[in-house]
Amino acid sequence: MLGVEDNKLLCQVGPGTPMGDLMREYWIPALRSEELPAADAPPLRVRLLGEDMIAFRTTSGRVGLIQNACPHRGASLFFGRNEEEGLRCIYHGWKFDTAGACVDTPSEPAESNFRNKVEAKTYPCQDVNGVIWTYMGKRTSAEVPPMPELEAFLLPQDKVRTQLVLRECNWMQGIEGELDTVHQAFLHIGAIDQADTEPGSFDYYITGNRPAVFDVIDTDFGTSYGAYRPAEADTYYWRVAHFLFPFYAMTPTGVLGPDIKVRAYVPIDDNNTMLWLVQNRPQNPGVNAMGRPARAANAGGRTGAMEFLPNTSDWLGRHRITQTYANDFMIDREAQARRDSYTGINGILQQDMAVTESMGPIYDRSKEHLGTTDALIIRTRRKLIAAAKALRNQSVIPPGVDQPGVYRTRSGGIILPRSVEWQDATRTLRYPEEAAQVAVTETGGGAGS
Repeated sequence: MLGVEDNKLLCQVGPGTPMGDLMREYWIPALRSEELPAADAPPLRVRLLGEDMIAFRTTSGRVGLIQNACPHRGASLFFGRNEEEGLRCIYHGWKFDTAGACVDTPSEPAESNFRNKVEAKTYPCQDVNGVIWTYMGKRTSAEVPPMPELEAFLLPQDKVRTQLVLRECNWMQGIEGELDTVHQAFLHIGAIDQADTEPGSFDYYITGNRPAVFDVIDTDFGTSYGAYRPAEADTYYWRVAHFLFPFYAMTPTGVLGPDIKVRAYVPIDDNNTMLWLVQNRPQNPGVNAMGRPARAANAGGRTGAMEFLPNTSDWLGRHRITQTYANDFMIDREAQARRDSYTGINGILQQDMAVTESMGPIYDRSKEHLGTTDALIIRTRRKLIAAAKALRNQSVIPPGVDQPGVYRTRSGGIILPRSVEWQDATRTLRYPEEAAQVAVTETGGGAGS
């Protein structure tokens, strides 16, 4: 259970809120590069952390993120003319560059220097590997923090699969679903019996023992857990996953080690979230660490690909799927009754969206009753709230802001002997770059060798 005030602190992200100020300390993925496809392309409405802004790409290719309302009389710069290294308001022709400087006021006398006294609010942007990032914090352009070294975002575009999905709920509801590994055994594969799975597969162990035992730890980047179930007589099946400040999750899907992935729950505002799904393209999809199929023959509603509605120019008009809360996520009650699917909803993410959005835009956590398998959620909430209060009260910089290398970690599933400790046994898989550096040191390799 969470108190009402702490719940507000956790969920509210607008300007001046403790959690909003915390998130503004970090670089934030704002949109895909292809959404501003060319120089002087039409501007785009973008809402981030409750702020309405306009994104545009200049003649030279630079990206600007500027306040929606023109500083002159408040007309929307979405209708502006994107031309010659700036965005020109169509109301009176005032023009602004990517730094917010007013570079032209044609409605004023030619001898006037009034434009030098006018400035629009803008945020610095970086266009990296197909993603446009922005920094919305208080540091100057010369003091901005380094970009987070999230491996999935660092991969070349031809090596990564990126998808965005609008979620109609608070960011915390979405990310808490990622931190809850036990729901998979019910929401996603609750209709699958162990007899229908391949012996030795991850699904085989999950369906054979649906609860899990958690071990939760604090990390430099946030929190992590190892959750285990019995596998063979002398082994456990472990699911290892992470929360990374301020809004990232690395899920336990796939195999620990080769899978490079991250999910970002970027708040649009208090009631809506843009989910980023970023993952390397698997070399051998659907095969677990033992070389056996990781899926049961009866997919239980997990095979449904998302279908997207056409994008619109509205603030919430991009990356919307056809299955929504308004149409009950197209639930098939007959399939649910036949146990073809536990939920009757086709698609893993769609199932996640149904339950988190059914809680309402912002769930009142003072009414919940948490169990032992909610351990990571409890620890993560406490750490987020503590970090937001520390920033507000003592100006303590949140985890990872100035240590980008701490984000170089991985998640996934693995079979381990019952006699080993999971943190030690998986460290080289969770931190492969660290392991490679140790190997070079131990062999005397490296530069000049």
